[in-house]
Amino acid sequence: MTGTGYLIPVSESRSVRNTVRYAVEQATDRAAETGESVTLRFVYPLSKRLSFDEGTGEAEHARSLLDRVEAWADEDLGADTESAVEVYTSLVGTREYLFSPSDYADVLAEYARTHGIDVVVFDPDFDPLGTTALLPPIENELRRGDFEVEKAAVARARRGTLLVRRGTVAQFLGLATISTLFYLLLAGSLAPFELATGTISGLVVATALWGISLTTPIQPAQMAGRVGRLLLYIPYLVWEVVVANLKIAYVVLHPDLPIDPEVVEFDAAVWSALPVTTLANSITLTPGTVTVDVTRRHFTVHALTKDSKAGLLGGSLERAVRFVFYGRSAARIPSPIERRDTETQSDGETEETEEAVDR
Repeated sequence: MTGTGYLIPVSESRSVRNTVRYAVEQATDRAAETGESVTLRFVYPLSKRLSFDEGTGEAEHARSLLDRVEAWADEDLGADTESAVEVYTSLVGTREYLFSPSDYADVLAEYARTHGIDVVVFDPDFDPLGTTALLPPIENELRRGDFEVEKAAVARARRGTLLVRRGTVAQFLGLATISTLFYLLLAGSLAPFELATGTISGLVVATALWGISLTTPIQPAQMAGRVGRLLLYIPYLVWEVVVANLKIAYVVLHPDLPIDPEVVEFDAAVWSALPVTTLANSITLTPGTVTVDVTRRHFTVHALTKDSKAGLLGGSLERAVRFVFYGRSAARIPSPIERRDTETQSDGETEETEEAVDR
C-alpha cells in the first residue's frame, strides 16, 4: 500500500472485523516507515436513503456498524499509535439511489477524491446490497478511475449459497398472501372454490420460494401504511387521468389546436425502484405526458401542452407517489420547479461570490 490515506468501504460481513485489523496494521506500518500521519476512512455506502428521513432501521444499522468499526480500530491501534493514525467513519451515497456497480464506484471515487485518497482497500466479503456480488465490477470501475485497489489479506469464512436464505414467518405469510391475491386477481372471482384453490396455491408457492423470493425483512406496520395510502392514491390518479383527458379533448377539438410539445427533464425526489416505476407509469397514464426515459431518478418526459408541462413540474403526481411510499412528511418536499429555482438561485449566489473573490 502506498500513500497516506486509505478508503475502506464496509458492510456487514463475516470478515469486516479482520479487514479493520488489516487496515490498521498497514496504516501503522506506513506511519512508522514515513513518519507521517496516516488516515483511515471507513465508509458505509447507504443506498436509497431519504434526505428527509434518516432515522430508518437501515440507517441506524449502518451507524451501528461504523461505531463498531471505529471501536475496533481504536482497540487495534492502542495508545502508542493513535497520534500517527487517524480514523474517520462516514455514510456515503445517502442522497443517491445506488443500484449498479458504477453507481457505487462513482460515490466511492467522489469521496476519495474529495479527501485526497488514491488507495481503496476492500473487505473480501464486501457486499453493499446483501444479495449480489458487486465487488469485482466495483473494483474494476475504480481501477479505471486511476485508483489503487486491493483486497484485505484476511481469512474468509465459508459462505453458504446466496440463492437460498433463511426466511421468517412474516416473510412466508407475506409471500403466501401476495400469491393468493394474485391468483384471485387472475381468476376474477371470489367464489368459495377460487378462495380455496387460491389459498392452497399461495401456500405451495410460499413453501417452494420462501428462501428465494421476498427475502427482505417485512415490517407489517409499514406495509399496512403503504397499502392504505395506495388505496387513497388510486382514486386520486383516476381523477388526474380524467381531468387530463378533458384538457386534451379541449385541445383536440379547439380550432387552433393549441399544443406546445416539449421534452422536459427533471430529477424526481424518489429514491428506489418501485417508487420510480410508479411515478413513471403514472405520468404515462396521464394524457398529455409520456415518460420517455428514466435513469435512476432522472426523468425525461414528453409534454404535449404548456398545461401538462406546468402540472408535471408542479409535482402533484410526484408528491402523491412520495406520500404513498414515504408518508406525509415526504409530501412536503419542494416540487421540481421549486427545487430547480432553488438550485438556480444557489448557482447565482456562488457565481457572485466567485466574482467578488476575483475582484
